[in-house]
Amino acid sequence: MIAPTASFKDNLQLLPSADTLTRIELCDAQGAVVDTIENQPGKQGSLVVYQYLAQTFGTIDAQAAAHGIEVFAEHTADAKNRPGAHPNIDRLLDILEGSSPLTVKLIEA
Repeated sequence: MIAPTASFKDNLQLLPSADTLTRIELCDAQGAVVDTIENQPGKQGSLVVYQYLAQTFGTIDAQAAAHGIEVFAEHTADAKNRPGAHPNIDRLLDILEGSSPLTVKLIEA
């Protein structure tokens, strides 16, 4: 597990690449896909973070979410100030506040 820095850009460099992924599917307890993160510009940082969280924690639960918001670094404060601007951080904050954990399916290219 990495020790997150105060810089999202620096944190991304500490994480494994997600270049081989087409997308990540986030699933509820019943296995239904509730959201996806595509491998496309503007979402690739989130794709890398969620892949890392899945590989490190196995599921996106409160422990993974807490670590994830540290990895998102300066973007976390912006997400708290502007709900909806960073939906992938909002999701982690929701899990910290008691929303159900999510499982992650890594979809290779």
